[in-house]
Amino acid sequence: MIEWLATFLTSSPTPDLLRLVAVPVFAWAAYRDIRTRRVPNRTWLPLALLGIALLAWDIYRASTGDMVGGLIARERFYLRVALSLGMVGSIGYLFYWFGGFGGADAKALIVLAVLFPTFPSYMFPNTALPLTRTTVGVFSLSVLSNTVLVGAAYPVFVTLRNALSGHRAPIMFIGKPIRAADAVTEYGSLLQNPDGFSRGGLDLDALRMYLRWRGTTLAAVRAEPERYRDPASLPDEPNPPGDGSIPDGDDLVGSRQVDAATDGGTVDDGDAANAEETDADTEAVDAAAYDDPWGAETFLDDIEGSAYGTTAAGLRDGLDVLAAEDVVWISPGMPFIVPMFVGLVVTLVYGDLFFELVTLLV
Repeated sequence: MIEWLATFLTSSPTPDLLRLVAVPVFAWAAYRDIRTRRVPNRTWLPLALLGIALLAWDIYRASTGDMVGGLIARERFYLRVALSLGMVGSIGYLFYWFGGFGGADAKALIVLAVLFPTFPSYMFPNTALPLTRTTVGVFSLSVLSNTVLVGAAYPVFVTLRNALSGHRAPIMFIGKPIRAADAVTEYGSLLQNPDGFSRGGLDLDALRMYLRWRGTTLAAVRAEPERYRDPASLPDEPNPPGDGSIPDGDDLVGSRQVDAATDGGTVDDGDAANAEETDADTEAVDAAAYDDPWGAETFLDDIEGSAYGTTAAGLRDGLDVLAAEDVVWISPGMPFIVPMFVGLVVTLVYGDLFFELVTLLV
């Protein structure tokens, strides 16, 4: 063990050893992303600065000829750096710009592009990591491809879990069923509206913002939906809506503490099969009875900024579903930083899984 550690510390390039700081940072960010779906901006700045310093170090070594392989190795190094920054970094920014990534996801990918433009080397007595390398040699690109592979496995897991638990429906491939009363304790978005299944349902962060703004709970809304549909029930002085996260012990999202009258029931086969249908005992709501049902427009007009792109119609539809149904389907939505962390570890140890799979098939 001592020999392995000594070889690792003395034979591995110092810049590559320093780059390993990213592993515990990404592990912590993945944990935060699972628990809160929020990673502080301060997480990425130190890594970005470290990446810039190490990249400058490597460029200095290449420019002074202190790089194994001579001119060809230097030219490949510069090309790989350009590809990492120009392609992988741009992918992170563009996906954020078009709404495919959250801000933390984009920053994480840009940091990887700066911190790992080329494959690092970690030396041990009888081997070296990563075990395999691609011809292109852009490490951040390999992390991205491994991240996509890990992320693609998640919908398969969701589908199998739904099938094994008896929750079979057309939406079982992308969603999971939960008690409607527990919606405020989950992250994701509704995959339903009053007409049935929908990919553009209410974001549950926006739901929590709305409930905090009104100073009420989902349990209360479910117990007296007609009262809360009436915009006259809106508070004279609404509360700050917050950011939609799930703080521990917040009584405004404590819908699990409900009485028998508002209990959402358990998720069973019959409930899941009927989740797309409105309860037969619940009469349809005439939205025209109020100028602003649920006070949705008032809420969106009052808050500063956007409630995750939620529209008044989308908020009303989501509240109608949550007030009427016992079981709803939501998007499980695995945080992107989680597969990115797994992809980073896999790439550091093994290399590019996608590249190896393609190599085997060719």
